[in-house]
Amino acid sequence: MIRLSNVGKSYRTRSGIVQVLDGVNMTVSPGERLGILGRNGSGKSTLIRLISGAERPTCGTVERQMSVSWPLAFGGAFQGSLTGLDNLRFICRIYDVDPEEKVSFVQDFSELGLYLNEPVKSYSSGMRARLAFAISMVVEFDCFLIDEIVAVGDARFHDKCNYELFERRGDRAMIIVSHFPEYIRLHCTRAAVLLKGGLVHTASIDDAFAIYDEERAFAA
Repeated sequence: MIRLSNVGKSYRTRSGIVQVLDGVNMTVSPGERLGILGRNGSGKSTLIRLISGAERPTCGTVERQMSVSWPLAFGGAFQGSLTGLDNLRFICRIYDVDPEEKVSFVQDFSELGLYLNEPVKSYSSGMRARLAFAISMVVEFDCFLIDEIVAVGDARFHDKCNYELFERRGDRAMIIVSHFPEYIRLHCTRAAVLLKGGLVHTASIDDAFAIYDEERAFAA
């Protein structure tokens, strides 16, 4: 289970303190798929980073009683001076996974070819994203965090990602951020909306989209 209790997150800027999240409460159980909706700048990616542990909340608590992935397609944890393969080996050691058993999968899935032996700092953002997704699949997390993963690569690569994530790992918990309604409806069991720093839970996915669409129309 993942539980957020009264979580807040603020950042210090030149203009003063900016409150991004305020009083967020959320529980995700094993096997559950939660979709998170919200306008640009509403704090969706910030929330995902807090759940993953990449950032700490300003206040409140984040409890993780199951293993949680980093945000899929997020390459921020890579060491740029190391090659793609060296990053794979390093991450596998952290999670107690035999890296040599996973090299073939990462080579095939990421489609990076000879670039796997080049420093990650030479990669494009798309190449980093493909490597991050491939490495995410070699660690069997209990909960996967998905931040607009469908934007990575072409249609064929999307199909590969969807198969690995939603078919082969269909029993895992997932927290999905996406601007695509059909993606949330297809892959999530419920949805919530980030609104004015808080997370609004709804009785159905349709209710969540009604709130989301109303907020977008008001902002326009």
